[in-house]
Amino acid sequence: MPAKGVDSRVLTGEDLLARFMALDAFLIEHQALWKPRPFTHLQLPWEASYPELALWLRGRSLEEAENSHNQPSLLDAPEPFASLAALSLELGSVGELPAHALESAGHRLNVDVPGRKWQQIEAFASRLSFAVPSRHWLDWCSGKGHLGRRLLQPGQLLTCLEHDPALVLSGQVLSQRHQLHALHVEQDVLAPGAASLLNADHTPVALHACGDLHVRLIQLASAAGCKQMAVAPCCYNRISLPAYQPVSAVGLRSDLQLSLDDLSLPMSETVTAGARVRRQRDTSMARRLAFDLLQRQLRGVDEYLPTPSLPSAWLDRSFADYCHHLAALKELSTIGSQDWPALEAAGWQRLAEVRNLELLRGLFRRPLELWLNLDRALFLTEQGYTVRLGTFCETPLTPRNFLLLAERT
Repeated sequence: MPAKGVDSRVLTGEDLLARFMALDAFLIEHQALWKPRPFTHLQLPWEASYPELALWLRGRSLEEAENSHNQPSLLDAPEPFASLAALSLELGSVGELPAHALESAGHRLNVDVPGRKWQQIEAFASRLSFAVPSRHWLDWCSGKGHLGRRLLQPGQLLTCLEHDPALVLSGQVLSQRHQLHALHVEQDVLAPGAASLLNADHTPVALHACGDLHVRLIQLASAAGCKQMAVAPCCYNRISLPAYQPVSAVGLRSDLQLSLDDLSLPMSETVTAGARVRRQRDTSMARRLAFDLLQRQLRGVDEYLPTPSLPSAWLDRSFADYCHHLAALKELSTIGSQDWPALEAAGWQRLAEVRNLELLRGLFRRPLELWLNLDRALFLTEQGYTVRLGTFCETPLTPRNFLLLAERT
């Protein structure tokens, strides 16, 4: 829930630019706090400026970090944490788009759809209100076409674009089974030919198309004259360029430079995983952090060395075997005798510190994600669209809950 006094309206009109400029200033001013990753630094540059906050965060347990992960702004930490948390809530908050009642789903339409995914589809679909009803839905990066089939009503058309031929075939089978007239097209939407598949009659929809895929949609749809579209972005770091290229004229004038690491920050917010998955994730990270200490010693170089994520089967091997294998992959000299239990314990201690230090970065997750969505929204306004930017569901259903509704009157 937004804090008292936080303006949580759906953003539209002049509010889009005003919020973008406020977020831009906030992110640039404090980038020394959120850009360095605790996972790759033994000591973060900001710790010298805020020693009390650093000491407090480093003194907390892994369990405490886990409990604070999804709502770091609630943490009663030393300054400047509380001040930044209040600003984060104020600048990162937007309202929920109004919902409307959907027509009942067709019989067994949700079969083969995981429960959480179906709930996301229902929530997304219930927010699609346009001045003119759609005549032809275009499900972009459709997978099996579950979203498109949920939206399809009598008298409407549906085209589903998907790169994976197996998913295209499965989608065709499902549409035929439900006796729905849908065209499933195998298409790489990043390929030049994708532009020819959009026209002004289409209403493109994209639920969690990653990075370049949803940016490509808003560019092609606006160029094709589509009168309306709905896009819920995801995976901002999955782009072909080594750094972020803003799409709006306002974004291009910003001094904020974003690396792929920076773009992955919003994606670090996750919904609760099962105990087994969490344990595997934590063990893997603790081992990698322990190996990081070892490789600094072996190389005589006090800097992070990127290492591959090993298959989970390696977590069943001894910690010593794990380190020997990584050392061989990185062509490091013979490890020699080591106090493996002490090194492994140091890895777990570092994991607790890293997770707690990450809570400061966590204050900037939502502001950065909103900045990225506003860049897309402002691009669409520059193309003549009226844009509404809000959320389509609560965070526990999916943290990627921003939705852009754009229409040309």
